[in-house]
Amino acid sequence: MMNPNLKHLVAACAAVLACTAAAAQDFPARQVTVVVGYAAGGAVDAVARMVAQKLGDALGKPVVVDNKAGASGNIGAQFVARAQPDGYTLLMAPVTTYAMNSVLYPTTAGYQLDKDFAGISLVGSLPLVLVVNETVSAQSVPELVKAAKAKPGSLDYGSSGNGSIEHVAGEMFKQQAGISMVHIPYRGAAPAIIDLMAGQLNLMFATVPTAVANFKSGKLRPLAVTTPERIGALRDVPTAREAGYPGFEVASSYALLAPAATPRPVVQRLNQEVAKILQMPDVQARFQALGIERVSSTPEEATQRLGQELAKWGKVIKDSAIKAD
Repeated sequence: MMNPNLKHLVAACAAVLACTAAAAQDFPARQVTVVVGYAAGGAVDAVARMVAQKLGDALGKPVVVDNKAGASGNIGAQFVARAQPDGYTLLMAPVTTYAMNSVLYPTTAGYQLDKDFAGISLVGSLPLVLVVNETVSAQSVPELVKAAKAKPGSLDYGSSGNGSIEHVAGEMFKQQAGISMVHIPYRGAAPAIIDLMAGQLNLMFATVPTAVANFKSGKLRPLAVTTPERIGALRDVPTAREAGYPGFEVASSYALLAPAATPRPVVQRLNQEVAKILQMPDVQARFQALGIERVSSTPEEATQRLGQELAKWGKVIKDSAIKAD
């Protein structure tokens, strides 16, 4: 005969599971919110709004974007990590940045990337490109490395701030190339690019959209992209692998995430709709215009990417002794 207490526990669990299944089956019954941890107008925001609009059409309910900017994107991530795990509050996450934040701000980030979120789908990848000022004589990565080794510490590179993806990419390059360069942090990519064009900096690992927008002036020259394969926006620019650095791959992965305990059927439904959205011609065209490579995945692959990014960038940050501002 079953213990009465155990019997009540089993009944309670069954009731919870039944309610969860019913809620998932009825999803969505109301508005869905996609949180962006950055101000409106950036690449993450643009992707979120594009996906939200199409997702709303597919679900038959409003899907709105809520910008909760601040603390290097951590405020938005904290909000979603603590939200009800019901599928109605999602996060459009630059996963690479959040992985770096988790390492740089271990006690203040307010979330554990690999434990507090469930992956819905990878959405895209924003690659970087190594660009040099027109006054730098090097025409290739090997020539740049040779010059850096000839005069250690003579080259400086800019970034959008300490701990930013541009900074970490520069430190990773220093490690792999065995060179010494001086890091100059800025408060954003735009002022760094301005100084690079003006000759105040020698080089920078810039996001492709930021770099491409400034190539027409002739003041910047691309040497390599940081993706495994060449990209459409810079078809004539070799990869770091082609330039002799096969392990050098840096791109900001974007993913749609939900709170960790979100019901599986809800995650699956959202994943299916996102996969369809990424195949739409107008979405493909918009991604290309933004310089973002489309990437879709299963929920499991998206969740696995969170741990992979943490491991990869945690090692680079530790080995380079990178500190937050």
